[in-house]
Amino acid sequence: MTIGDEALARREAFLAELVREAAELARAGFARQTGQSVSMKGPQDYLTETDGQVENHVRARIANVFPEDGFLGEEGGGEPGVQAWVVDPIDGTANFARAIPHFCVAIAFVANGEVQLGAIVNPVLDEVYLARRGRGASLNGKPIRVSATTDITATSFEMGWSNRRPLARYISAVNALFEAGSNVRRGACGALGLAYVADGRSDGYAELHMNSWDCLAGLLLVHEAGGVTGPFLSLGGLTAGAPVLAAAPGVAKTLSDATGIPLLSGPDLLVPADEEHRRTA
Repeated sequence: MTIGDEALARREAFLAELVREAAELARAGFARQTGQSVSMKGPQDYLTETDGQVENHVRARIANVFPEDGFLGEEGGGEPGVQAWVVDPIDGTANFARAIPHFCVAIAFVANGEVQLGAIVNPVLDEVYLARRGRGASLNGKPIRVSATTDITATSFEMGWSNRRPLARYISAVNALFEAGSNVRRGACGALGLAYVADGRSDGYAELHMNSWDCLAGLLLVHEAGGVTGPFLSLGGLTAGAPVLAAAPGVAKTLSDATGIPLLSGPDLLVPADEEHRRTA
């Protein structure tokens, strides 16, 4: 199924409204988070009541307005197909659960084999990032660009941690970045980490494994803001996850060398479902 410009424009306008609705729910949940039930899905993997409330709202709105589109959410899953919305209702849930205002809602739309739309909102700071393929990226309506940094000793990278990959690989990558002269930090919210690359607050972000709902919106933001990324959809990342890299062009190679994540050399096209199944079986 191919989606045209008019249909994409309708979804773009819808997304701008939807992400603000989701932000309101998330902000209200954060205000009352001290009384919320918090559970664990796994080691260092938090779940709050607000996660479910936000995802259910987003899923219902999409189903009502665009019933023909697929859906994949962090909490409820789904069948994305080739044209789908990919949603993380609260990224940075560990921060959210500990009353740290560094979390976000992330929503991406995949069609025509690529990520076409992306939105990330920090509900507490009221910062809304939006991107459409080929149309640029913005923060609260103003265009954004990645950092112009070329001096490694002036860089600040963020390195996300995943328990799906050996700890030694993470430590080795962080050590290599320190030895190269960069500062390295970890904010525990990968989607915002990618958004901060897009607007130049950070010079690069990498993680050895991320799920699609955490990174698709951010990868599009970085691409549309003039940054460099690694392959993701072409590695079967939509449903299985994959490594993530995004950086300013002048320092991307250093981040790639340190992490072993290659830089994208062409379009990052969605792997057909049957091929992806063979890869992950």
